[in-house]
Amino acid sequence: MTISAVGVIIGILLAFVLSGLKVLREYERAVVFTLGRFWRVKGPGLVVIVPFVQQMVRVDVRTIVMDVPSQDVISRDNVSVKVNAVLYFRVVDPELAINQVENYLEATSQLAQTTLRSVLGQHELDEMLAERDKMNADLQRILDVQTDAWGVKVANVEIKHIDLDESMIRAIAQQAEAERSRRAKVIHAAGELQASRKLQEAAQVLAEAPMAMQLRYLQTLTQIAGDKSSTLVFPLPIDLLKPLLVSAQPSAAGAPSSGAAIPE
Repeated sequence: MTISAVGVIIGILLAFVLSGLKVLREYERAVVFTLGRFWRVKGPGLVVIVPFVQQMVRVDVRTIVMDVPSQDVISRDNVSVKVNAVLYFRVVDPELAINQVENYLEATSQLAQTTLRSVLGQHELDEMLAERDKMNADLQRILDVQTDAWGVKVANVEIKHIDLDESMIRAIAQQAEAERSRRAKVIHAAGELQASRKLQEAAQVLAEAPMAMQLRYLQTLTQIAGDKSSTLVFPLPIDLLKPLLVSAQPSAAGAPSSGAAIPE
């Protein structure tokens, strides 16, 4: 009986000691409390806990990926959209994560939802669609500041989808089409302006050099002759006839008129 009692006592002591041995993985930390008061953060590896005197809470310090549910957001220009995002964060101070907030996962999720609505509501729809990187940076900065008291570090926030209704999609498409048409008209007008200026410069050069005009005329005749056409239009500039007209004027002046008398 004595040996049996000793064996039972040894077994109880052994179970008592083994119950106080905990093994933590590399990504785990233990927040240890002694009689309800915070003592220290332990881990990873083998951790010894005094049973019935100390308790521990495991905390995962890996990066957590959290999906932020779709939120109804009204932009600054009164457009209603649905926006969802993904949040990347991790616990950097296990003591604060356990002692300063009841459930840091739920608290971070709720804070991300409210911040998403408030931040995006300060911007217009065009800014949401075109400046998504800026929106992500603003959300990350605000969340990181507010979760710092909980020992949580927000590493990144990414807006995944911005859902619009069909009427707004059609309005944006019409706006984009009008913008493309405007740009095309501006480019066409700029081209016409440049072409008119070049034609003006060419006309000034040809006016200063009449021979250049004749060479241009001959070049045009060569192009017309090369075309396969049954009808040939032969333009004759008046400048080519001026020498003939000038030479014919003296002879016409020296000739007698039809009504004059011819001396014998």
